[in-house]
Amino acid sequence: MSSCAVPAGSPCRAGKGKVAAQYHTARFRLVPSLAKALNVLTPDIRKPGSAWIELARPRGADAQLVGHVRIGYARASTARQSLDSQVDSLTAADVGRIFSEKISTATARPELEAAVKLARDIRSSGVAVTLVVHEHKRLGRGIDLATLAEQLKASDIGLEFLTGELQGSHDPSGVVFTVLAALSGMEREYIRDRTLEGHESARKRGKAIGGAGVTDDAMLAMALHLRGQDLSLRDIAAKLVITTGAKKGKHPSPATVMRLLREHDEKSAAD
Repeated sequence: MSSCAVPAGSPCRAGKGKVAAQYHTARFRLVPSLAKALNVLTPDIRKPGSAWIELARPRGADAQLVGHVRIGYARASTARQSLDSQVDSLTAADVGRIFSEKISTATARPELEAAVKLARDIRSSGVAVTLVVHEHKRLGRGIDLATLAEQLKASDIGLEFLTGELQGSHDPSGVVFTVLAALSGMEREYIRDRTLEGHESARKRGKAIGGAGVTDDAMLAMALHLRGQDLSLRDIAAKLVITTGAKKGKHPSPATVMRLLREHDEKSAAD
């Protein structure tokens, strides 16, 4: 936009009352170097070209916060788990709006992203905001939790846990919070290490891991033949058929084929 219909320093709009594509002020436009360096993309709360609506002005450094909004987030790892207890505790904690979802922390969490985005938009208008969660595990562990906490701190958004190891309000950039989050992450690593140790111990005793085996010598021979034709693991798996067990008649997964060939290669190298 080459002009702005509001006083210098105000949120920008075009002469026809539409939201501008960028924020700018008249005085910056008079100096080309400043005009280029100081353009700021319009926040997500506005959409360029939409009708312009007055928002709260950015507060000064010495201005007092107006009001306090508490936004809740609840999460369960699987669809079978209930969110009722989390939602009840958040409601009892005077949370105004609750975002909830049933999803693993290993994937993107759209409801959490929506909660954080809303918190940022409200905070930018000069209102204090706190993200309230039943327990820290609902947000994540270790580095994931610490990273999210840092993002909230950068936006000046409070964080509160209603129960668990990190119960209470915390400064996300504080030393105590970072240490506790790291210790929480160690719990997952401990479980993983113990599981791997159990698997290794079972293999040494000749026990199968992960259910009944689906491979046999005939499948290995065919897999080696197909690999010699420079086929990919996916293509090899599609040409193999399980002959025994509950999965009889189905194709093995590429991961199973990879493990079958790797074990063969390691055994051949040892011999």
